[in-house]
Amino acid sequence: MKLFSNNIYIVSTPIGNLDDITLRALKVLKNSDIILCEDTRRSIKLLNHYKIRKKLVSYHKFNEKKKLNEIIKYFKEGKILSLISDAGTPLLSDPGRLLINKCAENEIQITPIPGVSSITTALSVSGFKDQFLFYGYLPKTEKELKKVLTTLSNYQFTQVFFITSKKINQYIREFKLFFSGRKILIARELTKIHESFIRADIDDLQLFKTHIKGELTVIISEQIKKPKIFDEQKIVNKIKKYLKNYSLKDTVNLILETEKINKKKIYDLCLKIKNEKNS
Repeated sequence: MKLFSNNIYIVSTPIGNLDDITLRALKVLKNSDIILCEDTRRSIKLLNHYKIRKKLVSYHKFNEKKKLNEIIKYFKEGKILSLISDAGTPLLSDPGRLLINKCAENEIQITPIPGVSSITTALSVSGFKDQFLFYGYLPKTEKELKKVLTTLSNYQFTQVFFITSKKINQYIREFKLFFSGRKILIARELTKIHESFIRADIDDLQLFKTHIKGELTVIISEQIKKPKIFDEQKIVNKIKKYLKNYSLKDTVNLILETEKINKKKIYDLCLKIKNEKNS
């Protein structure tokens, strides 16, 4: 297989099981002069497994901008370069976008070497519709998270997220509010020894009582059941009663303790009633 120096090869690597790599990917890596990677300590394990001895250059989200000129210099020297991530297909919630754009500006050919992705791997066993939206990592702050989920909850597509295991309960609480009526698949440690799947209706999914380890790919199904229609007059009466003795925030929380309703919808209703009361 002949490689070209005026080319950046975007190479997909295994997400767990080292056997999940294509013959073409191995040929590209074996014939590259330089391999750009996120963490040299992780990438060297894969390369050692296949007896590949090549120069590794660290390229990650904290140095990707300042490394660009150095990388372009390698191309001018006639070097053959490939880019890999810690696992899976590069650029999907991984660094590389700046490099791709820089290569395009310098008329450097960009060649994808397809392979494994946790996104498609999890989707293939989900049973959900294949019209999907991949979001990646959700915001960490509560305010930004609610803003994003408010928008995403309006889409009928299947939706895919990456979530760190230590944050999973926080996100489950929000999913229950914003994605009521849908199903969920939590895929843990894909292709590894402890691979496991949790399937449930979001409304019935319980929080994890103990800490779970591993990388999670979480898939929310398309809308399957219509959200429960609530008795608005009943809720209005409750709000008016609570607002006599509690703050707006406490009133919202009290309503949510007994009613499975979108939090934003309740907040807006409480705010409307409070404003009418004060006017």
